[in-house]
Amino acid sequence: MRAVIYARYSFDGQSEASIEDQVRNCRQLCEQKGWEVAEVYADRAITGATSLLRPGYQKLMADARVDRFDVVIAEALDRLSREQVTTAALFQQLTFLGIMLFTRAEGEVNELHIGLKGTMNALFLKDLAIKTHRGIEGRVRHGKSGGGRAYGYRVAHQRAEDGNVTRGDREIVEAEAAIVRRIFAEFATGKSPRVIARDLNRENIKGPNGKHWRDTTIRGHATRRTGILRNDLYVGRLLWNKQTYRRNPDTGKRVARPRNECERIETEVPTLGIVDQALWECVQKRLDAIRASPVSENLRSTEFWKHRRPKHLLTGLVACGECGGLMAAVGKDYLACAAARSGAGCSNRKSIKRARVEEVVLEGLKVQLMAPELVESD
Repeated sequence: MRAVIYARYSFDGQSEASIEDQVRNCRQLCEQKGWEVAEVYADRAITGATSLLRPGYQKLMADARVDRFDVVIAEALDRLSREQVTTAALFQQLTFLGIMLFTRAEGEVNELHIGLKGTMNALFLKDLAIKTHRGIEGRVRHGKSGGGRAYGYRVAHQRAEDGNVTRGDREIVEAEAAIVRRIFAEFATGKSPRVIARDLNRENIKGPNGKHWRDTTIRGHATRRTGILRNDLYVGRLLWNKQTYRRNPDTGKRVARPRNECERIETEVPTLGIVDQALWECVQKRLDAIRASPVSENLRSTEFWKHRRPKHLLTGLVACGECGGLMAAVGKDYLACAAARSGAGCSNRKSIKRARVEEVVLEGLKVQLMAPELVESD
């Protein structure tokens, strides 16, 4: 019987040896059963809450559809998925294809395992999220980091009197803090976020995570309290629990949603202040004035964020030849470098008709990909 092994661990903090251990144990099981291992699929540091973003899992399912194996082996059902719907769909597809699902923990998987274990794994994820949120809240209330990186700061590990390392502390990076003060000062004197970003990029000053500056990086989002100019940490106030995240079942990606203001946790951390109170208030006053302007109110009344451009053949697949960034829709029929248009460090201001790009790509596929020698079976 042709067997394949699937192994997975969830996050970077876990040992990569976990994959080797899972595979070794599954190989021993195959030897006991007399099954021949045809392939090993693995996903490293990827959550089991979604299958869409796991290349190993997707390759496993693709090979299953072309009859590459007879049985799937895993250490436990939760290695394949912790999501109840995904677990049930996996079992249904494998059963339809005549492929057995077998784990070291459960043995041959049947409908009873899918119902009970699927429910238990889903509850485990929910319980884990609640406990994690509770633990982070406790850290934040003591002035510690709630996760994520903030421009102008770095993680600082402190050693306590008992010799243990305390985590969650931040310290100011003075070089970046100077840029933060500059952004606040220039905005307060009337410069727009777009102009500030353009000037910083021209001076080759790297933004957060080493990327180019964008106007949205600077001004952020008013409701979600994001962006350099709205980051309360710069005035010595740690604001946490501003957003909640929900996983989009169609894409597997997490989508941010703002929380109610009453749910936010606020802690004073004066030692982390970068901008003085007077400058902060001046900037917030100008931001509020811009948001309350007739132009801004009229724009929000259209709910433009709900209107998505229609997807085309190459949406999200065309890259700028100069900076490597994505080409975005400009006007009705053209594509242009999004970074260049937003002043994010690219000088490629040229645009090209979408129809022309599609024509070239399709012609290339027709001539190159469909060549007889490339489509011959092995």
